[in-house]
Amino acid sequence: MSPPPSLSRHSSLANRFSSALPTKRPRLPSLRSRESDASLNGTNSRRNSYQPYSVYQQTMYPTILRDPDATNKLLEAILETPGGRRSLSRLARTCKAFSEPVLDIIWRDLDSFNPLIGLFPATLLKRARRPGLGLARNPEPDDWARLLAYGERVRSISYVESSGSVSPTIFPVFEELRPKNWLLPNLTSLTWKSETSAGLERCRLFLGPELRSLTMEVGTKHPKLHDLLVEVASHARLSALSFTLHTNLPDHFTDIFQNNIALEKVCIAAPGALASRVGKWTASLPALHSLQIDLTGRTTTAVEGFFDDISPGSGYSTPSSVGGTDSGVFSGEEFDFSEVRKSAARLTRDGPRHGAFAALSNLKLSGDAANVATFLKHITSPLTTLEIVIDDPPASEDWQDVCGLVCEQFGYTLQNFRVSASSASRFSELVRSTSRGGDAPTRYLPLSHLSYLPRLICLDIDLPESVVFSQEDVAHLANICPSLEILRLCPSARFPPSVGPPPLTLNGLAPLTQNCRGLHTLAVVVNATEGTEATFSTRAVSSRSLLRLNVGHSYIRDPLQVAVLLSHLAPHLDILRWFHEKNRAGVIEVNAASWQKVSEFLPYLQDIRLRERQQQAPPPAPVYVPPPTVEKAVDATVVTVDQGTLALPEVEDEGVQAEVELVEMGVQMSPEVESVSIDATPLLIDTGVMVIPAVAEHAVDAHPDFEEKATGVDDEILSETASTQTSEKPSVLAHMPPPAMSVLSLTVAVYRFYTYPLRYMFSFLP
Repeated sequence: MSPPPSLSRHSSLANRFSSALPTKRPRLPSLRSRESDASLNGTNSRRNSYQPYSVYQQTMYPTILRDPDATNKLLEAILETPGGRRSLSRLARTCKAFSEPVLDIIWRDLDSFNPLIGLFPATLLKRARRPGLGLARNPEPDDWARLLAYGERVRSISYVESSGSVSPTIFPVFEELRPKNWLLPNLTSLTWKSETSAGLERCRLFLGPELRSLTMEVGTKHPKLHDLLVEVASHARLSALSFTLHTNLPDHFTDIFQNNIALEKVCIAAPGALASRVGKWTASLPALHSLQIDLTGRTTTAVEGFFDDISPGSGYSTPSSVGGTDSGVFSGEEFDFSEVRKSAARLTRDGPRHGAFAALSNLKLSGDAANVATFLKHITSPLTTLEIVIDDPPASEDWQDVCGLVCEQFGYTLQNFRVSASSASRFSELVRSTSRGGDAPTRYLPLSHLSYLPRLICLDIDLPESVVFSQEDVAHLANICPSLEILRLCPSARFPPSVGPPPLTLNGLAPLTQNCRGLHTLAVVVNATEGTEATFSTRAVSSRSLLRLNVGHSYIRDPLQVAVLLSHLAPHLDILRWFHEKNRAGVIEVNAASWQKVSEFLPYLQDIRLRERQQQAPPPAPVYVPPPTVEKAVDATVVTVDQGTLALPEVEDEGVQAEVELVEMGVQMSPEVESVSIDATPLLIDTGVMVIPAVAEHAVDAHPDFEEKATGVDDEILSETASTQTSEKPSVLAHMPPPAMSVLSLTVAVYRFYTYPLRYMFSFLP
């Protein structure tokens, strides 16, 4: 008896390769074994039976390698499967022909620097199994060979400083001891998330010449952030820029990237990202087709200000306009009229419509639903992908505005529409799930506000609270989205027993399988009940394209009846998934066990149903009944009329007298003269020196003692005797120094000058 067919009908990779390659002949013995066998037969036999090894070499026919594109697509498909990287590494070690393309795929995208650090010799690493801990000693020039060889294969790499998986000590080694200027010369995409200034500075080592995409998240304001941004802007071929900053956006951010006109993707999440200069800069990028803006915590007025400089003079800045930002009150403390304007714009459908970003095709907005609606009013470009991240649950009127704007402005171009919850909403759900605070509330999210979307291919809604959908909503989606291929309606939603099963049943999916003929992936939580007679009575609800179904935490009653209904709705279903206790918490074990039985019953029922349909006679072809015809003659003679028109141009003579008007004008040229006087009086300083001579009085009695004697001596003899005695005694003036003599003589002269009148008068006295 043949084994039961499994739910997966795809053959393995080995079977596909074996079917594609021609039949191989039996493997010949190796060269060593042939030489050993020939040696037993003697020297002559060995000499005669020797053949080159190329004759015995097995011939391979790698048909897939003849087309490099097909090879890359095959390897990428293997990489995306569970354990695909390990399978590719084994393939590279097994087949030499696949080695190079497989290594290029494996090393193309790295999420850490650990694989590169592990290329150093094991003797250099602190721990060989944990290369992120760093090096025990500095590498020699020969130790860089493997890292440089594999570094040329790297095209994308990520670094998250907060994870701590890579030691910061490895980056000084890269900077100081690298044998080449760029360790990753072919790097085109870099993701760098740092919390410190030192961590942000390390990214300069990898800003290579081939950089095309940069994702930068900065925790604190770096003092040299301006210089780093200037270096990033120097890459003229930069096509994708994502900048997240937890502090205010630099003032000269738009001026730095003014010349990067090759930007195609821009993502800005920072306080100040809604400034008018940022809006003007993004709107001026000619190749921009993807934009991501964070509107969290902003007012409607701030969102309107993003478009102020894009189309100046639009008339929406006056106090009387609904969409204006001026309240008409001239005061510093102005009241916020954002809520009033939002309500008025919702009622009157008034507001600014500048028509910015004409070439934009992908748009991602995060924030309140009202801000998202305000931003979408300004976008008139043919969007193909729209992703909004809103706070859950959204206000009913704001959700209605968003749905109306999406269908009104992008209805005939939109192909992908995703709605997810903001990080604050996710955090609230996580707190409730970990703190035993009870089950999360479930709310209804109406889809009836959506209108005709003929080109919509993917609709993905993933919210933590707004998880309730009705059967009318699903039927409405089936009517307005005929091209739908992927539909996900909160597949992770959980309905606890206290709340009960969801209102959407498995029979309610019949409109999707009937109207959406290209639907191949469906993820929704349902209440799986028995099929109705209306569902089984028609084959129009059987989908030929539905291959994957994810029911999550769906409720189920009878596994056999559900398997019968699924075999009718999706007879070609390939993958059926649900949550069980091993992969998700809060699972109801009874439901998980019942879905396990459905997966066991379904392959047999699908096989039986397909065999029955093959044996059934095809429906009779409709007989063409021609409409009744009646012969009738019609006179088709053409009536002609001759008509002439006389066209005489009217001619008028007109003269123009042109006289030159002369105007005399005089210009007086008077030079401006300025008088400048300079005080040139010399500076005189009187300096006096007081000189007081030191005078010393000294009296010397130089008269000899005379005795009166009656001696008859001549007077001349006495005078000679007295002079002789006087000369024999030393004079006092002889003992005085010359300066003292000069001072004394000056004093005597002054004295004689002032006493001259007295002496003159006394000279007349007897």
